[in-house]
Order: sequence, then structure tokens, then C-alpha cells
Amino acid sequence: MDVFEAIQKRFSVRNYKSQKVAPEQLNAIFEAARLAPSANNRQEWRFVVVEDAETRKKLSVAAKNQLFVAEAPVVIACLAVTDHHRMSCGQLCYPIDVTIAIDHITLAATALGLGTCWIGAFYADQVRRILSIPKDVEVVELLTLGYPTKEPPSSKPRMPRNHFVFHEEWSAKGNNA
Repeated sequence: MDVFEAIQKRFSVRNYKSQKVAPEQLNAIFEAARLAPSANNRQEWRFVVVEDAETRKKLSVAAKNQLFVAEAPVVIACLAVTDHHRMSCGQLCYPIDVTIAIDHITLAATALGLGTCWIGAFYADQVRRILSIPKDVEVVELLTLGYPTKEPPSSKPRMPRNHFVFHEEWSAKGNNA
């Protein structure tokens, strides 16, 4: 599967088969994360892979009681070991860099026939406690991973390109072009 096909097929999976994810598949998706770019090559991302059913259940509670989190065969806590460095544009590096690595994971997973779902609704302090994450490590995101029970939708509702791509300068009228 090429990257464009993976982009088209990737969707937020909330129903997973109970089938385990093979270690070689986990290795492949984390190799994709390892190759992600980062500001100044800081590579601040870290990941905790959770396959234990009891721990996944606790994480689903920490994820505001989203039960499907516990049903996914793998939950990945996406973290950052950071000194809170800012790029010259003023943005913090770690949220952007971890997000790029996560996106590499989601596309690699899709190419391998796996599904993912970004989980932004969670209590970081609870995740930190459940997974023994030190206070100086940032909890950025949770990601579920496994084999989806459904095929990807044939299309996703997305705004037309001319609503978000402007040429040469910003245009409030861009969505009318």
C-alpha cells in the first residue's frame, strides 16, 4: 500500500477484533515513528505499549470511560521527554514532534491492515499514575491499535480544498474561490 492509499484508508477505529498484534507489526510501526522528523532532531517522543487487559481497562476509565479503549488489543501512551524547548517561531517542539511520530504510526498501522484511534479525551494524571510515568514526562496522547472489525468508510466528510488552501496570501474569501 502506498502512502496515499494509507491516508485514504486510515480512519478512527472504535471497534476492534480481539486478535493480538504481532510483535513484528509493532516493531514496524515503531520503526516508522523512529524515522519521523523532529525539531533539531530532538526525538523527544517516547511510547508505552500496553497489552495487558487489566491495564487497558484502567486506561479506558482514565480516558473518560471510553470502553472501546479497553477493547483494543494495544493502547499506546504517547509521551515526551522534554525541556520544553521552543522553535524560533514560538511553538513548543514536543507536541508537534510527538504528533508527527503518531501520524507515522497511524499510517504504518493502516498499511499493515491495523486500525488506530487518537484519544485526546483523558486525564493525564490518571494515565501517569497507571503507567508509572514520572512527573517530568509529558503525556501527550493515547492511541488505540488493533484489527478493525469494519472496513474503512468509502468516503469521509471533508471540506473542499479551496476552503483551506490559499495561494500567495491569506484570503478570508478563500472559501468562495
